[in-house]
Amino acid sequence: MPVRNRFAEMHAEITGWRRHLHENPELQYDVHETAAFVEARLAEFGVDEITPGIGRTGVVAVIKGKTDTSGRVIGLRADMDALPIHEATGLDYASKTAGKMHACGHDGHTSILLGAAKYLAETRNFDGTAVLIFQPAEEGGGGGKAMCDDGMMERWGIQEVYGLHNTPGLPVGEFAIRPGSLLASADEFEITVTGKGGHAATPHEAVDTTLVAAQIVVSLQSVVARSVDPIHRVVVTVGTFETDSAASNVIAHTVKMKGTVRTLDPFNRDMAKERIAAIAEHTALAFGATADFSWEYGYPVTVNHEDETGYAVEAARAVAGENAVDDNVDPILPAEDFSYMLEERPGAYIFLGNGDTAMCHHPEYNFDDEAIPLGCSWFAELVERRMPSA
Repeated sequence: MPVRNRFAEMHAEITGWRRHLHENPELQYDVHETAAFVEARLAEFGVDEITPGIGRTGVVAVIKGKTDTSGRVIGLRADMDALPIHEATGLDYASKTAGKMHACGHDGHTSILLGAAKYLAETRNFDGTAVLIFQPAEEGGGGGKAMCDDGMMERWGIQEVYGLHNTPGLPVGEFAIRPGSLLASADEFEITVTGKGGHAATPHEAVDTTLVAAQIVVSLQSVVARSVDPIHRVVVTVGTFETDSAASNVIAHTVKMKGTVRTLDPFNRDMAKERIAAIAEHTALAFGATADFSWEYGYPVTVNHEDETGYAVEAARAVAGENAVDDNVDPILPAEDFSYMLEERPGAYIFLGNGDTAMCHHPEYNFDDEAIPLGCSWFAELVERRMPSA
């Protein structure tokens, strides 16, 4: 079945929701107005249960099918938070709050799941229970983990979980997915090099931490070039480099650098941590300095489960057509905290085409409203296929 006629009828209404959310972005866990908007719409639809405050400010809703002989419970997830970016789109519905913007399409994701909720509450043409998950703090706050830590999966008996994300560059009307690793883990490291400060004119009396730290930055590239199997993907990036001196004639006593590591499997994640620590410590030692290393684990790898990826593909092909679904797309190295939900339950995450738009996290990005009926239809198709009504 292609895009549902009901979603074509609802398109203008859902677009209105999306643009309202776009005008009123909120960050991380501070999504109180967004959550209230979601709760109000869900109440209008007549869902069976609405529970706010899961994972601090997340919302969980329940829609029961006409029957429940299967006992199956399917979770559907959307993220609600925006980014600390100043919008530069010039749209008539642009953000009303300076420095906050829906630059990743979470306004679209939330509206799509609301559209699916309205349809499922109207039709209930399935045998089981649909659990709708509206999550805060995907953008760096770990809201997916917070909802799981609140016992969401156990409390509502969720057996499978699915989500989607818009993808600029993928045409509207198309989907892309793969089994296994789809998005990367995202960890951060910090290295502080301590030497001996001094006058720039007498470097022999100092231990030049800028030189030492620069050697470390260069040597860190060997982690990817020489410690990773060439067919695997790992990124090691030093994003900041700061000395404790602002003067051109001073050799700094300390230099601090921070960076990120992206990997697609646990082995390379652990290996990268060990190699970065060793390179920093021993490079500093070779120059007579010391290096303190710290590592902060971020989002884990987003790993799609084999069977559930197949179900996601079947639903996408039913909506968009056989040739509009790439079921073996290349993995990419941004991170996504839906990964925590996939660690708790089998499921899958799919990319939804957003067309020729600015990339996510860009100040000129905008979600393409033409993608809304496809996303809504995919969620509805999943529910009705996984829990077919007798």
